Order: sequence, then C-alpha cells, then structure tokens
Amino acid sequence: MQTWNDVIRLANNPPTPPRRVEKTNAEWKAELTPQQYHVTREHGTERAFTGEYCEAHEAGLYACVCCGTPLYDSRTKFESGTGWPSFTQPVEDDVLKYKKDTSYGMVRVEVLCNVCDAHQGHVFPDGPAPSGLRLCINSASIKLVGEGQQEPA
Repeated sequence: MQTWNDVIRLANNPPTPPRRVEKTNAEWKAELTPQQYHVTREHGTERAFTGEYCEAHEAGLYACVCCGTPLYDSRTKFESGTGWPSFTQPVEDDVLKYKKDTSYGMVRVEVLCNVCDAHQGHVFPDGPAPSGLRLCINSASIKLVGEGQQEPA
C-alpha cells in the first residue's frame, strides 16, 4: 500500500513502467476528444462536479483514457466531496508516476500515467485511512473498463 512517504519517494525516483506508449500530438488529437486532450496532454483540469465519474459507483477498473492501462480500482474510490473522482491507491505501484507541480502559485504533486505520461490529476495526503492518500483524478483522463481488462493502446 502506498503512503504519502512513498509518493514523495516515487516523485524523486519514478518506477519503471510496465510498458511504454508514445504517440505524436497529432495522433493523440486524432484519438481523444478535445476535453480529453486538454486534460491528459496539456495538463488541464475539468470543472469540479462535472466529470462523468465524479459520482459513479459501478464496479470495475478505471483505465487511462489514452493508453488503456488499468490505473485505479473502484474498490478504492471514495466520496471526497471535492468534485473529482478520488481514489486511495493505484492498482499497481508502477502504473503511476508523481511529479512536483508548482503551477498556479501552489506546490502540489501531479499524478501521471507512467505508461504514456497522461496527466491524471493530483495526489494529496488528506485521504482516508489506512493509506491517507487522495488521488484526485479528472474523469476526462480515465474510462471505466471491466474487472481485470486492459484495452489496447
């Protein structure tokens, strides 16, 4: 189980991804909606309480919308009240990478897909026990897939 100390450690020494998916900006633009492209490739965000998965409760895995890598399990999803889907853990330690983000005059930790570098959202140390993590994720960066499935990139 990852904790805040693990996030800080991994931000300084990212894990080796399970695989890599790399495409040109033109290829990403052709495959993604404008909102998905803005969030995942331009490090944007969606407005609070507007995302498809903000209040979703279906069982399954949430995969990266860009490369199909499973990133989060619905069993770790919780109601954070922030307006974005929130999770306490990634499905595996090597599917996410963390990066210091100083945009907008704040210091935060950005969450990215470790396979294709898609921006997911941010992680905070104010989540529920036992991990204490709140992975605050944009709905536009994920898609709900069946349990244990991986979509082709």
